[in-house]
Amino acid sequence: MHLLTIESTCDETAAAVISGEGDVLGAALASQEELHRQFRGVVPELAARAHVERILPVIDQALRQAGLDSAAIDAIAVANAPGLAGSLLVGLTAAKMLSVAWGKPLLAVNHLHAHIYACRMAAGRDIYPCVGLVVSGGHTTLYDCAGPLELTTLGGTIDDAAGEAFDKVAAMVGLPYPGGPEVSRAAAGGDPARYAFPRSMIHEDHFNFSFSGLKTAVRYALVGPGKQDFSQLELTPTELADLCASFEQAVVDCLVAKSRKAVRHTGHGRLCVGGGVAANRRFREAMQQAADSDGFELLVAPPELCTDNAVMGAIALEKLRRGDYADLELDIEAGLVR
Repeated sequence: MHLLTIESTCDETAAAVISGEGDVLGAALASQEELHRQFRGVVPELAARAHVERILPVIDQALRQAGLDSAAIDAIAVANAPGLAGSLLVGLTAAKMLSVAWGKPLLAVNHLHAHIYACRMAAGRDIYPCVGLVVSGGHTTLYDCAGPLELTTLGGTIDDAAGEAFDKVAAMVGLPYPGGPEVSRAAAGGDPARYAFPRSMIHEDHFNFSFSGLKTAVRYALVGPGKQDFSQLELTPTELADLCASFEQAVVDCLVAKSRKAVRHTGHGRLCVGGGVAANRRFREAMQQAADSDGFELLVAPPELCTDNAVMGAIALEKLRRGDYADLELDIEAGLVR
C-alpha cells in the first residue's frame, strides 16, 4: 500500500510517498522563504501563485525518489484545513485532479492534527492517548488526543500565535524573516532575566494563550509607549541579546506552564509537540526539564518535521485503513483553527 500526501497550507509546497507501514519512501519540499523575506511575512497571493508553479514538480520529485509511478499509488491525501485559502486551493485542486486522472481515492488531512502525528512518525510507535501541542507561526493550540483522529481542543491562543510573535519581534529589532530562528540566534548568550516581560494568563485555570501583550511590552521596551517608529533604533549586541533572550524566555515559560497544566488535567502520561516553534532549542530544553520534573513522557517532532512538510500527512493512513474517504465535493476550510 502506498500513499501520496500533499501539503500546501501556507508557504511550503510539499509531497511525500508513504508506505502502508509508515515508511517514508520519497519526500520533496519547495520553500518560499526567499520569496517572502522582503515582506517580513507570508503574502497570501504570492504564496498561492508559487504553489501553482511548484506543486506538480514537487509531486513528481517525491514519486521519483520513491521509484514509483501512479499505478503504485493507492490513495491521495491532501491537507484541506486549516490554512491560507489560496494555498489550500492549489493543493486540493492538484489532489482532486490526480484522484480523477489516476482513479485513486481521496483523503482529507487536518494540518494541525498532522503536526502531532509527526511525533508518531518519528517515534515509530503508537503515541496515543496524549496531550498534543501545536506551536507554529499561525497556531498555538493544545489538544486532548484520544487517538490520531480523535482530538478535542483544550485551548489555544486568543490573539497572536507564538511563532507570529517571534516574527513581529524580529521585525521590530531589524532581524530578517523568518523571525523565529533569527531571534533564537540573537538570544544566545543573552540574559533572559534582563527584561521583566509579561507571562499572560500563565496562572489561570484555562488552557488559552496570549502573546499580543508580550509583543507590545517588547515594543515599549524598545521605543516607549505609543510610539511606532523603529527607524532610529540602535541596539548594542549585548542589548539585542538580552532583549531577545528575555522575550524568548517569556514565550517558553507560557508554553511550558500551560502544557504541564494540560498533562495534569487529562491524566495522560505523554505530551507530543509539533510545529515550527518546536524546533526552538530553548523551548525543547525547558519542556524536557518539565517532563523530567513532572514524570511524563515528552515527544517532540524532529526539526525537519517541525516546519510544514508532507511526511506528517501520513496521518491519512489512519483514514485509509478505516475507509474514511473524501469525495470530489471536498472543500477547503481556511483560517487558523479547526
